[in-house]
Amino acid sequence: MKPQLKLFLLFLLFNFGGLALGAYLQGSILDNQWYSNLNRAPWTPPGWVFGVAWGIIMLAYSLYLSKLTITISHRFISVLFAASWLLNVAWSPLFFRFQFINLGLVVLTLLFLCILTFFLLFVRKLKETSFLLLPYLVWLGIAFSLNWYIVFNN
Repeated sequence: MKPQLKLFLLFLLFNFGGLALGAYLQGSILDNQWYSNLNRAPWTPPGWVFGVAWGIIMLAYSLYLSKLTITISHRFISVLFAASWLLNVAWSPLFFRFQFINLGLVVLTLLFLCILTFFLLFVRKLKETSFLLLPYLVWLGIAFSLNWYIVFNN
């Protein structure tokens, strides 16, 4: 098996595993009366959109990371990936289970900065491959707007 394919599969495992862990730690949204009673943004997408969006994002992000780690060997990449992974896992339980909606905004901001850092630091070397990060950045912007709306309207 080619090294980039092995890395791609490894990053898929880590990234989808992180999503699963975050979902497990958040508890059930369907049974969450607190979330059901929130005044949510009018542009909040239906629930199924979140699964589709995260699926696309994690496929693109895993492909990006596999290309990045094949192209550039630097410890900072591991640190930045670990930080982004932890922030991504942490947001769901912080927001849904513990109802720390203000902290949710901080986490989303830090996660956005991590992914933007990947883009800005390595775009010259990876060129168009860096655009695989755009779905993640756009989705984080949407997530921030939804979280922000909840903070300021509840």
